[in-house]
Amino acid sequence: MGKLSTHVLDITVGKPGVGVKVALYAVTAQGRELLKTDVTNADGRCAVPLLEGDTMKPGKYELVFGAGAYFAAQGVDLPEPRFIDEVTLAFGIASADQNYHVPLVVSPWAYSTYRGS
Repeated sequence: MGKLSTHVLDITVGKPGVGVKVALYAVTAQGRELLKTDVTNADGRCAVPLLEGDTMKPGKYELVFGAGAYFAAQGVDLPEPRFIDEVTLAFGIASADQNYHVPLVVSPWAYSTYRGS
């Protein structure tokens, strides 16, 4: 079986995003269902996979990162409303047998992601 993992990189300082709130949702025809919340550790990662084993299923998902709150906690001078606040990454899992790593590379002004393994 595969697994789903994530991490956050704060590109304003070139270091892991520590203490970023992460929420994982399943997206179905009925709407979004919250599956899990976590907070990134000292390496900018969630300590355990977000999905694995029986919970790793094909489908549509969203990861929501509390980037704005993270940068505010770092003392970054942010406008109100924040330009980047909650970052939502919508993605699909086609095979439960593969690993999906969905990282967030973020600053207060931009973000990027990619599919890792």
